[in-house]
Amino acid sequence: MTRLLNILIAIDQLVYVLITLGKGQPDETLSSAAFRTERDGRILGRIFRPIIDTLFRPFEKNHCRNSYFAEVFRTQGPK
Repeated sequence: MTRLLNILIAIDQLVYVLITLGKGQPDETLSSAAFRTERDGRILGRIFRPIIDTLFRPFEKNHCRNSYFAEVFRTQGPK
C-alpha cells in the first residue's frame, strides 16, 4: 500500500509540473497548489480547490488545506 501511495503522489506532482509547463514547484501536489493559489487570491485556486475538496470529502475533510500544510511541514506521504 505504501508503494502505491508513493507512486500516486509522484504522478500527482508530475501532472502539476506538466500542467504549469515546468513553472510549478516540482514537489507540490495539485491539491497543495490549489489551496496555495486560492489563498493567494488567484482565480484557478478559487475554482479548483472546492472541486478537489469535494472529490476527497468522503475520505478527508479539508484535503487541499491538509495537503498544503503537509507540503510546508514535509509530512506528506505514507506513514
